[in-house]
Amino acid sequence: MFDDPGLNSLAVTLLTIVAVLGGILGTCTYLILLERKLSAWMQDRVGPNRVGPFGVLQPIADGIKFLLKEDVIPDHVDKVLYIVAPTISVFTTMLAFSVVPFGPVDQAPEWLRFIIAPNMDLGLVFIFAVTSLAVYGIILGGWASNNKYSALGSLRASAQVVSYEIPLGMSILGIALLHGTMNLETMLTDQAASGVMGWNIWYQPLAGLIFFTAALAESNRLPFDLAECEQELVGGFHTEYSSMKFALFFIGEYTHVITTSFLVSVLFFGGWHFPYIAEASSAYAGAWAVKLLVLAAKVLLCIVLVMLLRWTIPRFRFDQLMGLAWKVLIPLALANVVLVMCVLQFGWSHWWLTAGSVLLFIAAGVIGVNASRSEIMGRHQVRATGFSPAVPPG
Repeated sequence: MFDDPGLNSLAVTLLTIVAVLGGILGTCTYLILLERKLSAWMQDRVGPNRVGPFGVLQPIADGIKFLLKEDVIPDHVDKVLYIVAPTISVFTTMLAFSVVPFGPVDQAPEWLRFIIAPNMDLGLVFIFAVTSLAVYGIILGGWASNNKYSALGSLRASAQVVSYEIPLGMSILGIALLHGTMNLETMLTDQAASGVMGWNIWYQPLAGLIFFTAALAESNRLPFDLAECEQELVGGFHTEYSSMKFALFFIGEYTHVITTSFLVSVLFFGGWHFPYIAEASSAYAGAWAVKLLVLAAKVLLCIVLVMLLRWTIPRFRFDQLMGLAWKVLIPLALANVVLVMCVLQFGWSHWWLTAGSVLLFIAAGVIGVNASRSEIMGRHQVRATGFSPAVPPG
């Protein structure tokens, strides 16, 4: 492109940023349409079908509506923080995607790079550090709105994000120990070089389940959307928002879902690797395009799963939400890290990790069932005798 390598690298970086920004924004708009169609299908409805053939132009109409809609700012809000809050949500989620490989980085064409910031050894730490800042947008939005429903939503969000950041981070420690790095590109390359049986999901299924569950809570998706549950909080932290500021919050949420889906695919399902058609040794013409499509397909499947869960599982109570994090996910994540350390220390086969994950999952289920049974029996005893089993009568 240019004779100067520095200018060439800068041009490729700017081109990649523009492509990623446009791709994410366009994807977010059509993911909303996809979710509306999926929900309609699950509820035996038609869904959007008026604008364009089969409703495919509905996102464009929605975007025009957001641009032309009156931008109302209530008189009682803190205007500076009220306006800044949605931009924080979008900025942090967009920034986190900068270290996520969205294609075969080593086989990218000269004019395109499949990652914005390559060779970042602490890529996972950077992602968790940046995404944890997104809660400030929610908290500031709820507090600056000077609305009790918004404030309650923002407080719930802060407790939820702080709690689920712990199992989210701990779940990938085992993978970092197995690969000896936190560089996403290296993790992806190692899995591709080992073939389909080298995917981390075979050795870390429990970590994958914990990561996916905690990521749902981090992105405020059902059944973890206590920050904006309609039955209790009207609209939650964004009750007072309208027009483009309202849209920015949802762009941030869907961008978080996209980033999470990429991480699930890269960390646990081999990224762009797929047997026979997208191997590490594949060098046929257009191999990079096939690998790009394979990764996109995995990400799309993960996003569809997230959407299906929204219309399948009922919302948790807040005490159940906190109990799942502190009583279940964090102990399981800690036990999984200890298991990985033992396997690496004694040089055992990695298949012991699979067996250990299954045993830990079964043990957690047995303990949870017994705890629930004891709680139910205690309630029956209280109703029958009027006394709590923990406090003897007299």
